[in-house]
Amino acid sequence: MATRFRGFLPVAVDVETGGFDSGRHALLEIAAVPIEMDETGLLYPGQTASAHVVPAEGLEIDPKSLEITGIILDHPFRLAKVERDALDHIFAPIRVAMKKYGCQRAILVGHNAHFDLGFVNAAVNRTGHKRNPFHPFSVFDTVTLGGIAYGQTVLARAATAAGLGWDADEAHSAVYDTEQTAKLFCKVANSWPRP
Repeated sequence: MATRFRGFLPVAVDVETGGFDSGRHALLEIAAVPIEMDETGLLYPGQTASAHVVPAEGLEIDPKSLEITGIILDHPFRLAKVERDALDHIFAPIRVAMKKYGCQRAILVGHNAHFDLGFVNAAVNRTGHKRNPFHPFSVFDTVTLGGIAYGQTVLARAATAAGLGWDADEAHSAVYDTEQTAKLFCKVANSWPRP
């Protein structure tokens, strides 16, 4: 893995948020799937880690965002973690996978990846987290990969074109979107000639 991606471990990530501005809107949910490699060099999605997040104090939540995601902030089974604990929960398995594959950094794989990375970086900055495994600005974006491989830039359409299927009822949950993004990334990467 370290030689395949120049020392980077690809990790699929999706966030659900209270809006579009990472400096103004709250992080509400995050999921991450480290990408694994089998003995033949084929990539596959690893274990999913996820956390609901308590909105950080002073940040906004646009009600329209909650309509789209279906998140009910005061739901008794939401079991949300404060931002620092949510980041620790997500970062721990990423560090384990980095060590397993001899990678120095993780690289975020996302659908509109800079959006997700912006919210991760904002949460890291707010909490003063010192052990962010992700590269601060480089990403693998499945919008681009889906467009190149399948002529589709919307995640649902790219996943369908890749033969992965799509469940509209599950969409806009961080776990489902992350797992679909991880599968899409692996499908495209595995079909590409290896260096």
